[in-house]
Amino acid sequence: MSEIEERLSSVKEAALAPRVVAIDVPMETVAYLSEHANEFPGVEVQTRGVRKYPKGKLAAHLIGYTGEISENEMESPEFEGYDPTDIVGKAGAERSFESVLQGDRGTRVFEVDASGQPRRILKEIEPEAGRDVKLTIDWRVQAVAEKALADALKDAHREKYRKAKAGAAVAVDIKTGEVIAMASAPTYDPTVFLGGVSSKQWRSLTSTSSEYPLTNRAIMAQYPPASTFKAFTGLAGLENKMTRQWAQYDCEGKWIGMGAQWKKYCWNRSGHGTESFMEGISDSCDTVFYEIGYEFYKDRGEKLQKFSRSFGYGSLTGIDLPGEADGRIPDAAWKKKYNEDYPEYQQWLPGDTVNMAIGQGDVLATPLQVASTYAGIANGGKVMRPHVLKQVLGSDGEPVRSYEPAVAFKPKVSKANLSIMRSALEQVVDEGTAQGAFRGFDENVAGKTGTAQVAGKDDYAWFVGYAPADKPRYAVAVVVEQGGHGGSVAAPAARQILAALLGEKVEHVTAKDNSR
Repeated sequence: MSEIEERLSSVKEAALAPRVVAIDVPMETVAYLSEHANEFPGVEVQTRGVRKYPKGKLAAHLIGYTGEISENEMESPEFEGYDPTDIVGKAGAERSFESVLQGDRGTRVFEVDASGQPRRILKEIEPEAGRDVKLTIDWRVQAVAEKALADALKDAHREKYRKAKAGAAVAVDIKTGEVIAMASAPTYDPTVFLGGVSSKQWRSLTSTSSEYPLTNRAIMAQYPPASTFKAFTGLAGLENKMTRQWAQYDCEGKWIGMGAQWKKYCWNRSGHGTESFMEGISDSCDTVFYEIGYEFYKDRGEKLQKFSRSFGYGSLTGIDLPGEADGRIPDAAWKKKYNEDYPEYQQWLPGDTVNMAIGQGDVLATPLQVASTYAGIANGGKVMRPHVLKQVLGSDGEPVRSYEPAVAFKPKVSKANLSIMRSALEQVVDEGTAQGAFRGFDENVAGKTGTAQVAGKDDYAWFVGYAPADKPRYAVAVVVEQGGHGGSVAAPAARQILAALLGEKVEHVTAKDNSR
């Protein structure tokens, strides 16, 4: 009753305008009101179109949800001409393509008497239906992606990572930037917003205990990319001659290149022994990348930062969905500003670059960024702008607008060095840290595992890769918060998604991996 009273006392509408007190009312209620109209003077039942979600929760974050327009939205130029009782897109594609989907309700101007009752129509403009939007999502692959993410959470629990409750997965077409699947866990049911969400439901969707299910982690959440970033440290090292394909490194498990007082450790505390650059990628040897990172620090010029930004790290990808985060590539200027109240922490130190070289420290990225940048490696150095809009359809069902693929970033990187990195990423899957997850897979896959360290939490599991390795078509990234190791938790999920994309048998495999 309190919600009805709140709607009746709303000041969004004009003084004599009717108030909408309920939407999506059960037919039994409609029948009762019609049969007892004399008992409810001033109450009118109107027919309005409402959203249907035939696939239920599938792709909820990407599709989004609708709700009654807010007072702030009414004041925005974006919603000029809208009525205070309009239902509008609030998130996802519903929000992005609101102007296309909404149409025009038309206008009817009445002459009213002193009591506000209509006497005659002065002006009338016929309504115009909204247009349909066709998305790039393949619902079959989307269903596999959501199932794979759920399986990954179970795998994490089986490995004793009981705090794993959230994650994301995204699959993109390497050549066009089309988003084929985008999953985020936990998810929600968009139908709860039909007719207005209750205060209790809203609290459950926006609380810490529920892990914020409204957040689309594929584009909004920012994580340390961990060892997935080593591909770009490696490429930057090759481009700037800080390393070479068969450069040799000695991994003893402990690294004291910056001095004994700043010792760091490889994830393999026993050491990998002598490692080539290629083996450093395949085995995810931290020592190899500590060395490369330290070379970048001594060289000055922040070349590692510039190179990673050229692929799109630290920038919006430009996807046509609301709420995208831009990630972060830290540098000396950022650190100084970030610590403006703490002068003792403002100096950029060797360890800052060394940590960045292994995707840790202050570097952050979204799953979509990671997928897109690896797609760029597979696409000859061109990072396509990801998008979910495929076509806008006219009333006859024919396209009136089609999305044109666009290049988002085109870094300066040689074909030779891209070829070296692509070979190294294939080696990761063939004989390195992702070998177990892809054993028996019919197509050749290239990719990289990652295990991110986050203060106060269990490690986050990563895998990103593309396939077929020799003629790439799709790139996939998976992250599981507090899920443990990338090779044993995230990589099997990526395998399932790639199988669905390539028409292979989708199966859930288990794998072992203790690397970072």
